[in-house]
Amino acid sequence: MIAGTKLNPDSQVADLSAAIKQYSLELGFSVCRITSADPPPHHANYKDWLDNGHSGEMEYLKRQEPKRSSPDAVLKGARSIICLAVNYAVETGRPANTGNGNATAGTVARYARYEDYHHRIWQMLDLIVQRIDEIAPGVGSKAYCDTGPITERDLAMRAGVGWIGKHTNLISRELGNWFFLAEILTDAVLEIDVPETTHCGTCTRCIPACPTGAITGPYLLDARKCISYLTIELKGSIPVEFRPLIGRRIYGCDECLAVCPWNKFAVEANKRVLTQRDDLKEPDLVELLHLTEETFKTRFRGSPILRTKRRGFLRNVCVATGNARLREALPQLNHLVQHEPEELVKEHAQWAIDQVLSVPAD
Repeated sequence: MIAGTKLNPDSQVADLSAAIKQYSLELGFSVCRITSADPPPHHANYKDWLDNGHSGEMEYLKRQEPKRSSPDAVLKGARSIICLAVNYAVETGRPANTGNGNATAGTVARYARYEDYHHRIWQMLDLIVQRIDEIAPGVGSKAYCDTGPITERDLAMRAGVGWIGKHTNLISRELGNWFFLAEILTDAVLEIDVPETTHCGTCTRCIPACPTGAITGPYLLDARKCISYLTIELKGSIPVEFRPLIGRRIYGCDECLAVCPWNKFAVEANKRVLTQRDDLKEPDLVELLHLTEETFKTRFRGSPILRTKRRGFLRNVCVATGNARLREALPQLNHLVQHEPEELVKEHAQWAIDQVLSVPAD
């Protein structure tokens, strides 16, 4: 904390900017950069992406689109945007594999193996906003972490946090691919950082790494094919043609991120900021099939996995179980087909049974 620091509204822009950055890093943010509140430079491309239907059923993105084109529509009089990152790598350097060696275990995306990051990051953002108000009373600020109408990757690249890679995610020279983003819009005039440039070069490893071919070309993602979309955002039935390609992934996918050579710079997450959940390293698929509404809420309290609700999560577990051909899961899969009230779960449980029985017993 910057004990005793008190700046007047007339203070130098550089001093206020430096104070914000210092306090952000002390709180536990990995990176803090600042950009202007000008419209995002690639918003026209983003709108084309929406208009072409590549966002699937994520209707909230279409509703937010007008505001995403203008930070001033989010915070009237916005002059600057503070772009922040929190590292969430579960290991240093390049990961050995995105899956696990346990044939009965499901795979959870790295970012979801922690207690829900939103809560902790929101606390940190609120403290920064309070500090800005202490230093420069009367300044207006508004903070976001995933939830607001902010084109965060575009703005973060302009702020110098990282660059948008060919997989459409942000890559950092300091953190690789493993980090969360957050933003604070403010009507204070702050010192603007130098934008980041693209450093992918001729590398295209992320494109063929996608199991479902969702990355249709450099910087082009069809979310309707993306495993993260299919297992998290999609509320209904997973298209049959994609089910075998999902493998044992039960929440999200890391494949395009994991192959990026810039992960050699990844550093382990700050345990002071993020709390890792050991129960999500190798969650047992057969055990997860037994989750009731009550046990689902209890087990995943404080986890991003709650977002899928039980019906969506069991749908994913059924697909992973079928792909793993787990004969020991047949009794519970049959129970779900016969007694589960959610038709979505019953449908995917029957599909899993068919996959298991397609392979002769030893």
